[in-house]
Amino acid sequence: MDYRTLGRTGVKVSAISLGGWLTFGNTVETDTTKKIARRALDLGVNHIDTADVYAQGQCETALGSALAGVRRSSYVLGSKVFWPTGPGPNDRGLSRKHIMESCAASLARLKTDYLDLYYCHRYDPDVPLDETVRAMEDLVSQGRVLYWGVSCWTSVQIRDAMKLSMHHAPSVNQPPYNVFDRVIEKDVLATCAKSGLGVVVWSPLAQGVLTGKYLNGKPKGSRLGDDKVNKFMDKYLTPEATAVVKKLAALAKESKRTMGQLALGYCLRRPEVTSCIVGATSVEQIEENVKAAELPKDVAAEVERIAKDAPLVNSGA
Repeated sequence: MDYRTLGRTGVKVSAISLGGWLTFGNTVETDTTKKIARRALDLGVNHIDTADVYAQGQCETALGSALAGVRRSSYVLGSKVFWPTGPGPNDRGLSRKHIMESCAASLARLKTDYLDLYYCHRYDPDVPLDETVRAMEDLVSQGRVLYWGVSCWTSVQIRDAMKLSMHHAPSVNQPPYNVFDRVIEKDVLATCAKSGLGVVVWSPLAQGVLTGKYLNGKPKGSRLGDDKVNKFMDKYLTPEATAVVKKLAALAKESKRTMGQLALGYCLRRPEVTSCIVGATSVEQIEENVKAAELPKDVAAEVERIAKDAPLVNSGA
């Protein structure tokens, strides 16, 4: 496993991270969650990502049980705050009240005293940015969070947060990134590099589409056939997108790689990218994905050539 330094911090994060967005506490049972998480750790994955809103908190609960008994310092645990976690007007957003309360709830569900990474899951235009920044800084000062970050923020928003930070500036950004979703290449990656933020990307496999599993229909038991988790996939299944996936499939075969390894390697080719978050519904999936690494220059160049024909989407909007 390749380990990369997270921005200007001293912490090392595995190039492949394990996430639970649409799986743990949702479509994957507790016992399987434990097997996947433990196998990922055995294979060198040291970063596990979740959020308060994933499966309405059940993702955190499942991971809390799966990681029980594992040496806490052996992994980097991340969660997030912003989306609604209850029916009340203060059960959402980035107010100091919701940040503090949501962090406490996440810690309880995850059965831990601290989060290594804590993200503002989106930007909140309804809350003064200085209130949000100060609340996150206070969590770091209190030891409940070690590093805080943002997810799907613009370059301007990131720079504004950096200016307002007094003692603990954001250390990490979590945007979507794949062959189809390349919005961050415009200016976000450059901003993160200049400001010293690590970049941990989500959806590097475009909801599994870039593994090629949907080229021949809808496999039984796949995400596409589950209406609970397939609502984000349509934009990756257009005829134009499918044509690109077919070209990538041919390149993967020619270069003796799986399509998943090709897609992950495409993201990891960027020096600004610290890690790629992948989901898994089986031990076999995580075993396959951890084999991904940076691509040889000629292969990376061919992927970039193919990517130029890919329809652009913006998953983080």
